[in-house]
Amino acid sequence: MPKFLFVYHGGKTPDTPEEGQKAMEAWDAWYTGIGADNVADYGNPVGKSHTVSPSGHTEDGGANPASGYSIISAADHKAACDIAAKNPMVMDGSGSVEVAPIIEM
Repeated sequence: MPKFLFVYHGGKTPDTPEEGQKAMEAWDAWYTGIGADNVADYGNPVGKSHTVSPSGHTEDGGANPASGYSIISAADHKAACDIAAKNPMVMDGSGSVEVAPIIEM
């Protein structure tokens, strides 16, 4: 089954331990709904990104900084996007998911 890179943008850091627990429960439920066999890499949050280009190096996070990633198996791009649409950050309006197929070399 094809694999897709999910790059998360946005989201918010919970203000309280209770909000953190609620967020983790939402992520756990989302991953459970996908099914363990379809989660190739649960991923992680990421820190502030740096951009390296021919013109130099910036520490500004880029135009749309990544906040995390996962690698998900899905039948096709549409199925992967359907999975991403149910992501907790998308559902609560705090972020978005960029979905890209991983091309096997």
